[in-house]
Amino acid sequence: SSEKMEIVQLYVVLISVRHICAVTWLYLAKQPSLRGTLRDSSACEGLKGLAEEQVRICQRQVEAMDSVKHGAELAIEECQHQFHNRRWNCSTLQGLQVFGKVAIQGTRESAFIHAISSAGVAFAVTRACSRGELEKCGCDRKIHGVSPEGFQWSGCSDNLSYGIAFSQAFVDNPERSRGVSSSRALMNLHNNEAGRKAILSHMKVECKCHGVSGSCEVRTCWKVMPPFHKVGNVLKEKFEGATEVHPKRVGSRKLLVPKSSRFKPYTAHDLVYLVASPDFCDRDPHSGVFGTSGRQCNRTSHGMDGCELLCCGRGFHTAQAEVVERCSCKFHWCCSVKCKQCRHLVEVHTCR
Repeated sequence: SSEKMEIVQLYVVLISVRHICAVTWLYLAKQPSLRGTLRDSSACEGLKGLAEEQVRICQRQVEAMDSVKHGAELAIEECQHQFHNRRWNCSTLQGLQVFGKVAIQGTRESAFIHAISSAGVAFAVTRACSRGELEKCGCDRKIHGVSPEGFQWSGCSDNLSYGIAFSQAFVDNPERSRGVSSSRALMNLHNNEAGRKAILSHMKVECKCHGVSGSCEVRTCWKVMPPFHKVGNVLKEKFEGATEVHPKRVGSRKLLVPKSSRFKPYTAHDLVYLVASPDFCDRDPHSGVFGTSGRQCNRTSHGMDGCELLCCGRGFHTAQAEVVERCSCKFHWCCSVKCKQCRHLVEVHTCR
């Protein structure tokens, strides 16, 4: 009957909305600065893209939301940096689905988006803690005393445990509310955690020397996070070696296990995905796929940025473009450098 049909259609819409919810909070990156607009907790309900519990977290910790926005910006920028010469180049769409359906399809691209996003929030919140911008956290004072190497733990260690706990509460919530019976939720939660572990496993020790005329009789040291580009590099490697998995019942639990016995078992640091990626060759705005037509390619490269692979065999156009560069630079005593401007023509190749 038509009534049954309507119920089925509504159910399909609800399921797709629940899937979309996972990373719609990334829309914060596209909103103006929250520092001025979020004066009190009542403004949280006006933020687009947040799940119910994320709104409640915002209400409890309004001051942290600017860091969440910054984490979303970091994630999007890093994703675009890592994939700038691939067929899928992490382009963002207008509207709440920042990456379109690519983010929710269970592909390895989706795995990367979840990992870099949860890492972005953990990183930005931790950084705000160290800078004294948040009331509820500061430096990590748990690390103190003398290390086995003989240096004194002191200074302001990055409070990554707080940043990770915040990221788990905020970023994981839409997945947890879906219930761990959903394979997609299990996949996203695993990749969220892998993103945070990419920061944790690459913490560095920084030190300062103390002593007579620069001698290093005493060293005070503290722990700092790696630069976010490093986190992006680590996760890009994990993307390349991601494991295809499928759900399997083990007792009363549902687990994700490698799809093939030939695949190595994955660890908590690895990325996992459920479905193979599309080829991203042809434009499909509905799915958030822009296609590669009009993209600039490298004629001499045999890699993914080469015209053969990036243009998907469709061929490419070549045009001349004028480039203006500084040249014939001379140092003038004291203290300036004067250069000429040189113009020359270069060939630019774009996919058909």
